[in-house]
Amino acid sequence: MAHYAFLDSNNIVTEVITGIDETQTIEGLDTETWYGNFRGQVCKRTSYNGNYRKNYAGIGYTYDAARDAFIAPKPFNSWVLDEATCHWQAPTPMPTDTNKRYYWSEDDLSWREVTND
Repeated sequence: MAHYAFLDSNNIVTEVITGIDETQTIEGLDTETWYGNFRGQVCKRTSYNGNYRKNYAGIGYTYDAARDAFIAPKPFNSWVLDEATCHWQAPTPMPTDTNKRYYWSEDDLSWREVTND
């Protein structure tokens, strides 16, 4: 079993489905081509483990043909794309203290501790 993402005209993922194994063919066509023709949309295979096209596709993700990767929506204006992983990265790494939880503050471009106040 494999997973496939359907793209709109702007390469934005509109749906992800479970389909037949990518090594099989349907009516002599590879699975991406057949599913794409059937739905009238571009279809790209995706994988949960990120070994194929960097990230598992989700609705709202963008397919970047040059990188052959699915990229999540940018979470904050200050974050930059890590070209190796195609994951968004904060300007400063999140603290590694495992006893605390943090959230990103775009106002002052820093990680803030979650408090129970």
